[in-house]
Amino acid sequence: MLGHLPEDTTSFVGRRRELGLLDGALRQHRLITLAGCGGVGKSRLALRAARQVRTAFPDGVAWADLAPLYGDRLLVATVSSACDLSDHTPRMPADALCEWLAMKQVLLVLDSCEHLLAPCRALVGDLLTAVPGLTVLTTGREPLGMAPERVLDVEPLPESGPEARELFRQRMVSALRGPGRWGSGPSSRPGSGTGPGPGAEADHRAPGGDDGTAGGDGAEAGGETGDGAGGGAVPGGVGGAGRAAWTERYDPEAARWICHRLEGIPLALELAAAQAARTGTADIAERLASRFDVLRADDTAVVRPERHRTMVTTIGWSHELCSPPERLLWARLTVFRGDFDEGAARAVCAGGPLATERISPLLDRLTAASVIFAVKAPGGGGVRYRMLDTIRDYGRIWLRELAEERAVADRHADHFVRFAEEADAAWLGPEQAHWYRRVGDTHTDLCTALDHLLTADPGRALRLAGLVGFFWSCCGHLHEARGYLEQVIAGHPGSGPDRTRALWALGIGATLQGEYGTAQEISTACTRSARDTGQAAGILAAAYLAGLLALLTGRPLDAERISVEALEATGYEPFDSADGLRCHLVRVFALTGLGRLAEARERALWLRRGCVEREESWTRAYLDYQLSLIALFTGAAEQAAEHARAMLTCKHGIGDSFGIALGLDLLAAAIAAGGDGERAGLVYGTGQAFWSTVGHPQRGTPELAAVREQCERAARTVAGDRVYEQAFREGAGADLESGLKAALVPPPG
Repeated sequence: MLGHLPEDTTSFVGRRRELGLLDGALRQHRLITLAGCGGVGKSRLALRAARQVRTAFPDGVAWADLAPLYGDRLLVATVSSACDLSDHTPRMPADALCEWLAMKQVLLVLDSCEHLLAPCRALVGDLLTAVPGLTVLTTGREPLGMAPERVLDVEPLPESGPEARELFRQRMVSALRGPGRWGSGPSSRPGSGTGPGPGAEADHRAPGGDDGTAGGDGAEAGGETGDGAGGGAVPGGVGGAGRAAWTERYDPEAARWICHRLEGIPLALELAAAQAARTGTADIAERLASRFDVLRADDTAVVRPERHRTMVTTIGWSHELCSPPERLLWARLTVFRGDFDEGAARAVCAGGPLATERISPLLDRLTAASVIFAVKAPGGGGVRYRMLDTIRDYGRIWLRELAEERAVADRHADHFVRFAEEADAAWLGPEQAHWYRRVGDTHTDLCTALDHLLTADPGRALRLAGLVGFFWSCCGHLHEARGYLEQVIAGHPGSGPDRTRALWALGIGATLQGEYGTAQEISTACTRSARDTGQAAGILAAAYLAGLLALLTGRPLDAERISVEALEATGYEPFDSADGLRCHLVRVFALTGLGRLAEARERALWLRRGCVEREESWTRAYLDYQLSLIALFTGAAEQAAEHARAMLTCKHGIGDSFGIALGLDLLAAAIAAGGDGERAGLVYGTGQAFWSTVGHPQRGTPELAAVREQCERAARTVAGDRVYEQAFREGAGADLESGLKAALVPPPG
């Protein structure tokens, strides 16, 4: 069951009428669009509605954030990822997505479609035709313009009503209690553990669109209910110096005027509230009055919707209140399309008047001003930052005015090349899983860097694609990996280590998609490039690809010969390099395929000990795969299950759905061999669910197929067909994460 909605860390102010209309529309129409100006609250409204109606969709809700996409190249991949599909087949991605969703009843939310209207229309049209149980909710500044579309216009909060004032009040309180406010010592950004207490974290919008600001800070919910009721009363949770500052800075009448002047537009109120926390509502009201008076006096012939002008004017006013270094950092940060961390900001944005050591405090100040938002990275990965589209668009205007677009794009690309080099260098060690997650987190910006380098520096594009291609192939971005690799290789003929590496990664991708003929052609070209270059790393990489193909096409003798020849030619010990270790892994697989089980087990255990010592995950997982298979062949069912669970733990850590599917099949076979037919059926069903996410029927080395079929027959015999089928359906229909967690729990006793 899908359910990957963004984290909702803020309370929700008002919108009862809109939620009622949207709830009714979602139950009656298959395509609904929330349309409105930037900053009006479309994303937050969509998120709240999706949470409320998710039980009406048996297969869940999927949220696809389209705001980071420049063009349509990654559109289908982004939507597929939101729908838990990491297709490993050579089909057209849209066809794979339609097939994956075909029998499901799902709500798909496409957030921020305005810059991709034509491709979104095409994709939504295909999906609605192919998936009868699908409902699509989109947000954008204008409708898609499709015949079955139900359009709901999202207006600002009533400018003179209590909701706008409550939103302004809550955001001002949040800003007052933000990072480093009341002499609390070190930065109290999320994850630092040094803030003034719960709710002090920089709160911030889960949706990635340009208008995810319609709610207040959840930490203040339950305090004062609005300045209409409580006047200037001190909000709950603010004490000491904070109470004095609140009394001094918050004037209910000034707040009321601000809400009226800003027309109740949530993002405009947010920006004004952040500034009011610094100087007080009276000062902000005076500044805004002056600003809008100048605007009216200098009214140009440019025709714009008034609300759009109000929003742009408010952003411009907020920009003026920033210091010159803050404005410069704002402009340079617009090069990031996805979330970014402080290290990336330093690497890309420092230079000239922005010294490296100034970046951290400037990030805090831009966060306090609501120009950027701090969010906790998943998995305890520290703090990341995000910029809303409307604010990014304004900053990009200034980046162009500064004539820094090319220079900042070059630094951005250079940073991500270095990032990929660091990830590659750390592959053979304890941070391997960490780097898989980081490469996944920065996927959008890696693509942005590649797009820039394809024209600016094709040689560097070749290097970057070769470095990240293997990571992408293993963690859900196989189609993008192949697409970029094919493009950079075609644009950079010849030989050299980077070309060898790119051919290797492309060959791995084609192999994982089951295109063995194409993969063999690529493998031949990779081997030729490696020999021409003469570098050991390239020779070992090419041998791994050729050996893997031999294994998967039923030629274990060739696989052993290829791996042994490469290892002898280079003289590499297993842990001298990642490429060498992968060649040793091929040899273990080959020995198992040749029936030399004792030798295969001894080598696998030896290599596994080295992986454990170095806390390496990927190779260790496949060694556990082999040890599990060998245990099954030798009748050690309990040992086979233990190794299968160890493999699954490693594969789950790097997000490898293909590897998880392989491991679940092995675990089910081990459970069946141990005599528990019903539980085997449940785990086989969970494995089938993972196989469907990669678009393949069951795959693996040829020797696995026979043992899998034999153990499945045994499970049916022990449990009976009816019980087995019921368990299988239960496993196949379970939420992927829940099913995997259940499978990882050993039986009692």
